[in-house]
Amino acid sequence: MRRADWVRAAYDGALYLASPLIWRRVWRESVPTRPRGERLGLIPARPAGPRLWVHAASVGEVVTAAPLIRGLLKRHPEAELVVTTMTATGAARVESLFGNEVSHHFLPLDFPGATRRFIARLAPTLAIIAETELWPNLIGACARHGVPVLIANGRLSDGAFRTYRRFATLSRDMLRHVDWVGAKAPADAERFRMLGCPDERVEVTGALKFDLQVDARLLDESECLRTSWGRRFVWVAGSTHPGEEELLLAAHASVCRRYPEALLVLVPRHPQRFAAVAELCRSRGERVARRSCGEVPDAETRVLLGDTMGELMHFYAAADAAFVGGSLVPVGGHNLLEPAAVGTPVISGPYLDNLREIAATLAEARARREVTDAEALAGALLELFDDEAARRRLGEAGRAVVDANRGALAKTLNEVSDRFGQALAAYGPTGSENQRV
Repeated sequence: MRRADWVRAAYDGALYLASPLIWRRVWRESVPTRPRGERLGLIPARPAGPRLWVHAASVGEVVTAAPLIRGLLKRHPEAELVVTTMTATGAARVESLFGNEVSHHFLPLDFPGATRRFIARLAPTLAIIAETELWPNLIGACARHGVPVLIANGRLSDGAFRTYRRFATLSRDMLRHVDWVGAKAPADAERFRMLGCPDERVEVTGALKFDLQVDARLLDESECLRTSWGRRFVWVAGSTHPGEEELLLAAHASVCRRYPEALLVLVPRHPQRFAAVAELCRSRGERVARRSCGEVPDAETRVLLGDTMGELMHFYAAADAAFVGGSLVPVGGHNLLEPAAVGTPVISGPYLDNLREIAATLAEARARREVTDAEALAGALLELFDDEAARRRLGEAGRAVVDANRGALAKTLNEVSDRFGQALAAYGPTGSENQRV
């Protein structure tokens, strides 16, 4: 028995031992219209036919993969496109972005039987994993059924790299079954190689996040939003986390001492925290309007809670400045390019491990301000509010960075299309070995 087989057996045993805790978490991450049995691979068996499968773990990955999914729908109308997520919020975002254009399932837990069952019933021609959601048994099941696995926008944060390296044998055995990695940066590519992915299978494509689509409809809707808020300075704090909202509210209080009419649009990262964040605002003496209730902030309202899904880009486009959350607390940061793409000045904290290269690119182009605490954030906002020319320069620099770095989408789409064609040629119209056995 190979060492890798012993390690895989130990991994499976640990999963089974932890299954009560895992299932408790999964019980919460569900939606009424989806049976929890999907987590065990219990999905309807698909008929034979060409099928593309994209996995995007949660909301962030769904947003990143959205241009790729749209491109695949356009290029391959003959294929069914299935999207899987791990989280309920990710599922909701898939529904809001694509409706009936794609099918959705929850990804099964990485138990051997569940993953084998899932791949056998889904029968994908090709699997595309967005960013870093690597599960040994799932990828192993794809290999057994002859399903090529591609990683799009591949990234490995410091923490993820350390974790995978701690289980080096398992990681190396898993990555030998990955057919192609489109890494978002040279550092990510090198980490995939260090973990055991063959050098010739790794390519630096750049970050898919640069290929954000900003259409006229979004800008028109944002203009209507801004009109409804009135003539006042507006800043957005997007994708915020616990411990961060307190700092943002303190910064807003400082801003309001000079600009009493200023409005903060506060958008927590996780929907399950909307009510708690609303209560936090009220406990700080803030009058809060809730977007989900259709409430429009009046002159006395200083905080608008963006407690809806899919509107963050609209808020960014309607604002004078944007703070991107997960960066004043050690989370790793979220998508800095969303406000940059619509020309809104970008401010962040220092915790940006999840997007090191993007953060550095924006900083080098003087398209991002970095702050370390509430006082520094208030100072940065006041400087921008006081100086319209500075706001315009920072916003235009951010938009220029996004425009200059587009291209990852075309590279990734071309690779996926080539591999898809090869799989169809190798296995016939069903597209996978699974359909042949």
